[in-house]
Amino acid sequence: MKTLTQKLDLDPFINNFQSFYARDKSIEMMGDINQHFKYISALATVEFPAMKEVHNLDEQLNRIKKQGVLSLEDIYAFVSMIEYFNALKTSSLPEPLNKWIREIDIHEEIADVILYFTSEGNINPEREPELYDIEKALKQNKSELKDKLYKLAHSSTLKDYLVDTQIHFLNGEETLMVRGGFNKILKASVVGRTAGGFFYILPQSISHLKEKESALLSRKEEVIYRYCQTFSATLHKHYLFMRFINREYDKFDHYQARVLFARAYDYHFILPSKRKVVNLSEFCHPAIDKPKPVSINLEKSVMLVTGVNAGGKTMLLKSLLSAVYMSKNLLPFKCNEEKTEVGHFKSIEAVIDDPQSVKNDISTFAGRMVEFAKLFDKENAIVGVDEIELGTDSDEAASLFRVMLDELKKKGITFIVTTHHKRLASLMSTDDDVELIAALYDEENRKPTYTFLQGSIGKSYAFETAQRYGVPEHIVRKAKDVYGEDKENLNELIEKSTTLEREMRLKLEQIDKELAIVERKRTEIENIEETLNEQQRKAVATLENRYNAATKRALEALKVKESTEGRRLLNDAHKQKKLSTHAKKVEQPNKRVLQVGDAVKYRTSRGEILGIRNTEATIEVDGLKMRVPLSQLRYLESLQKKVVNKTKTTVKVERSRQGSISIKLLGCYADEAIDKLDVFLSDALVSGFNEVEIIHGTGGGVLKKVIIEYLKGYPKLQSFHGLKGNLGITVVKL
Repeated sequence: MKTLTQKLDLDPFINNFQSFYARDKSIEMMGDINQHFKYISALATVEFPAMKEVHNLDEQLNRIKKQGVLSLEDIYAFVSMIEYFNALKTSSLPEPLNKWIREIDIHEEIADVILYFTSEGNINPEREPELYDIEKALKQNKSELKDKLYKLAHSSTLKDYLVDTQIHFLNGEETLMVRGGFNKILKASVVGRTAGGFFYILPQSISHLKEKESALLSRKEEVIYRYCQTFSATLHKHYLFMRFINREYDKFDHYQARVLFARAYDYHFILPSKRKVVNLSEFCHPAIDKPKPVSINLEKSVMLVTGVNAGGKTMLLKSLLSAVYMSKNLLPFKCNEEKTEVGHFKSIEAVIDDPQSVKNDISTFAGRMVEFAKLFDKENAIVGVDEIELGTDSDEAASLFRVMLDELKKKGITFIVTTHHKRLASLMSTDDDVELIAALYDEENRKPTYTFLQGSIGKSYAFETAQRYGVPEHIVRKAKDVYGEDKENLNELIEKSTTLEREMRLKLEQIDKELAIVERKRTEIENIEETLNEQQRKAVATLENRYNAATKRALEALKVKESTEGRRLLNDAHKQKKLSTHAKKVEQPNKRVLQVGDAVKYRTSRGEILGIRNTEATIEVDGLKMRVPLSQLRYLESLQKKVVNKTKTTVKVERSRQGSISIKLLGCYADEAIDKLDVFLSDALVSGFNEVEIIHGTGGGVLKKVIIEYLKGYPKLQSFHGLKGNLGITVVKL
């Protein structure tokens, strides 16, 4: 039976990916997928050293546990893994990778074992004097052996029997190739023969050198074995760490292979979401050369795919299941990662191939029923069924599959179903939890477009497909006659319905775009209106200040003496007052009268009106209550139902007669202090004061900090500073 990856045509993709591993393993990763994704994402942002190829060491771990002696090659495999993590520690890694690698603590005894190895995996002779002497003797012996063979190969007595003057290696032995009769002039042992009847010989004159070499090699093996015993004992002592490092090496191997694979093919990782959806954008199945990207949304329990033969229905099914499979195993693939979302499903099932089997005496339909029966034991799965009506009467199958799909949906199973059976499509089209997909056909060019339309039933185009693949035209015409005019008309109606549906969706998309433009312009106009209102408010405040200042100058002049200058200044003040009153009475069309409970905007904050008194309102912003002028509030229509109120809003500003140049806020709570300070500053501005004092005391500094933050945002202040010699008083210039 085919595996899931074979059914989805993913085997070449998987094999290619596994070639990036440092050692053979399956693609599945145990543990928290979200944590794996964090490590992979972090590793993808940096360069890191290449991993060494290391064979599987599960058997070697068992031997260590049982105090067995490992070979030098196996010991070096463990050393290679530890050396790699040491190299990672010297690299600049982002979190959480850095924390993970730093926490791998290598014991001094293990670190000492590493020092005994060369980069080729041999014992370093410089660490062991006896081994150094053996290596030196082997080199000298080999040099003597080479010299003797060279002299024999070029001697005049052996010249007539030599096939060539080369030194030939046979089974690790240095030999000469000679013709028959060589034993008349040279004593030697025959090591082998060639197909041409020549002999490989080992002259007796160098046999003592070979014996010496053999003895030296035996001594070398004894030394190495002693080291293997010592190193194996150390590994046994740290067995738990060796098991841990072996597992961590596999873990990092999973990560680095995925990162390198994604870089090599410009693929993207998609972390499975909690929603049971598969929304693909520009997805390309890795089995297809030069694929047409697929963009499709599966957000319902059943996707029913109909339409033209050879139009990509099966590949659409495989694409959806493949995306789930690759996402589930954090394998990267080609897509638009910003718009792609793949949900998490407990299992993936593909009912694709014809299950008919002569050996098991099972028909196509019976095989399908066996596969469907297994699904009743599944939960939270995603299942792809290709040609669901295969193998039996389509009308009977439609009713049966409709009921089975309804029942299986209740178990949280999501289905992708391809079919040419329009009765099944019509039976399920009324279900809100069923998504209809039509594979489209290009009538003009007489070929599939390999694109899909959501929300419609597609025509099969069986006759057109047969003709496209070489069936004679007269055969196709006769088949159409047999098929019948009524059924052909039905197909034409289905086709027209699909076309109209597509046109309608395009028009709706255009309308949505236009609405978005209108909404954007409306927001821009509201921002302009808000800016103009703020400018008007500032202008009114400026005129009031000018009026107050002019009145003050006029009164001061009149106090000195009745003069023409005093009357002139007073007249100028009244002119400024008229301008201020006129500016405040400018009509604001279509403005709503603010009421208790309205959502409003005060400066840059959003709040709600708790109460209104005269020209002031008490509002709540982020849990803080404050009293502010109504003129500084803007009604937030976006948070309420739209109310059209043509009542003209006129804001009256009364001049306070109780202005003071200082205010004591000692012992006040923050909210209470801000309320009092707001009223005090407003009265001071209306009274025309240029400078006032706020007495807040020192204490813990909390009240002063609240007041300073409030003053920073007050719009009508020139500056403020602490009183020299008294930190409990802040001076404000208006």
